[in-house]
Parts: sequence; C-alpha cells; structure tokens
Amino acid sequence: LESKSNLAGVRHILLVLSGKGGVGKSTISTELALSLRHSGKKVGILDVDLCGPSIPRMFRVQDNDVHQCDSGWVPVFVDQDKSISLMSIGFLLEKPDDAVVWRGPKKNALIKQFVADVAWGDLDFLIVDTPPGTSDEHISTVEALRPYKPLGAILVTTPQAVSVGDVRRELTFCKKTGLRVLGIVENMSGFVCPHCSECTNIFSKGGGEELAKHAGVPFLGCVPLDPQLSQSLEEGRDFIQEFPKSSAFPALAHIAQQILDGTSQRSS
Repeated sequence: LESKSNLAGVRHILLVLSGKGGVGKSTISTELALSLRHSGKKVGILDVDLCGPSIPRMFRVQDNDVHQCDSGWVPVFVDQDKSISLMSIGFLLEKPDDAVVWRGPKKNALIKQFVADVAWGDLDFLIVDTPPGTSDEHISTVEALRPYKPLGAILVTTPQAVSVGDVRRELTFCKKTGLRVLGIVENMSGFVCPHCSECTNIFSKGGGEELAKHAGVPFLGCVPLDPQLSQSLEEGRDFIQEFPKSSAFPALAHIAQQILDGTSQRSS
C-alpha cells in the first residue's frame, strides 16, 4: 500500500494521448502545464514517453540528476517558483541519447514503478505524457494510473484525416478502458507567420472538430504552430517566459480554462 501515498496529494490526473507520434503531444502536455500554472495551479508533468522523452529538453533541465528520497524519486523543478515539477524517463537514461530498447515486460514494469515511485507532494494537476498509439506501454500507463481515478484524457490530433483516423482508435481504447475523454485538441492547426502573424492552414482544418462532433466528445480547441515558440524551444531560450507571448497561448489558455471549469463542476 506504500504506492498509494505518492499520488495521494495529487488532486487531478490528466492523460495526454495521441493515436500516433509526431502530433506534438509532448508540446501540448508542456504548454498545458504552463497554462494551468498561469491560472495559479501547482502542476507536475510525468513524461512516460519511452521512445523520445523530449520534455526535459524543452525546459532545459535535461542534464539534471534525479535524486531519491524515502518515498521514491524526487521530481525536478523547472521554474524558480517551483510551481512545475517534472519527472521523465529521460532522467533515468545513462546518456541522453540512450534509446530505450527493452522488451515489453521490462517496459511495463518500469512504467508501473514510475507511476508509483515519484514523490510528487501536493499538486493540483499531474499531466501524464503517454507513449503514442495504443501500444503495450500505453495500456500499462493507463492500467497503472487507474487505481488513482484519473480525471480523464485529452486526445491530440493534427487536422489531416489520417491523424483523425488514429484518434478514432484512441477513442475506442478510452471507451474500452473506461477512461473519460475530456476532449480533443487539434494541434498544428495552421502556421503563424513570424513576420506578418497571418495564420495559414498548411494541412487542412477542422478534422479534430469534425471527429469530436462525430464521437460526441468535447472539442477543446485548435492550437496553431508558432515558429517563434518552436525556435525558443530549439535555442533553449526561456520557453516558460516566452509561452504567454506566443500565438498558441490564447488557444491553450482557453483549453486550460475548460479543464478548470470541468473540475470545479465535478467537485461542487
């Protein structure tokens, strides 16, 4: 029963899922964490993406060592105010470029341990960045979190129909595992020109919204691609400071607000 204690101080667990890789799920997880922090919430990010743990690099904490305390791993704080804490599989790899090449059972054991063994302390939200698809690791993550009654899942898609098909499978997965779908986010929903700020739909638009309507789940909003924000990530500039100035911010603030409204309705 030891494991109960580490998530006992976490009020809401959110899973960020996607039907396939490359839809910007880690970016959405990170930006969602920042948006919730802007609303004055204390947030943790659990990066369970074994294939490419990219979140530590976004926050420039990839070289941090993770320490252990009596109750498990101590997460890394990514900001001065210590309002966002992060635990990533990336911290446990010997070298940042080590690929995780383990067979299923070992991965699944790691995920279970990972979910139970991080000493989060008190958090308003824990955002779990899951491996893409409905893979084995994906199922393990959901299973390991089930006893803690997650608030639900946010599904990330890009506007094209192909990606939308992957999300449809993801919706079926959520239904089967009894995971509530909080809504769908359409990411990369247009490109904001760094020079004139005009938004161009490179792919197409509306796939996510269409799907949400079809599946009867909420559509949380469209998040544009902001090259300036991506650049700040690439160059290791202060992403935390630059995020509120980005064109993605209003969309994400709106998504965060819907999640906050949802939690206040449920607790009242």
